[in-house]
Amino acid sequence: MPKLKTHKGAAKRFRTTATGKVKRGHSHARHILTKKTKKRKRQLDIDTLVAVSDMERVKNMLPYGRD
Repeated sequence: MPKLKTHKGAAKRFRTTATGKVKRGHSHARHILTKKTKKRKRQLDIDTLVAVSDMERVKNMLPYGRD
């Protein structure tokens, strides 16, 4: 059986937690920040978990996880 390939786009966007869940960052936090409130920008900086419905798909793209 050949080795599985990691989806490089997913590897740059997701990290796995110690319990096997997948974390992701928020969009809209890179530019055009002047019109966004401080609270909104602060909350966009916090990572969140991938939705349960997408979790299996992301895990398939990262067969060996990512630190």
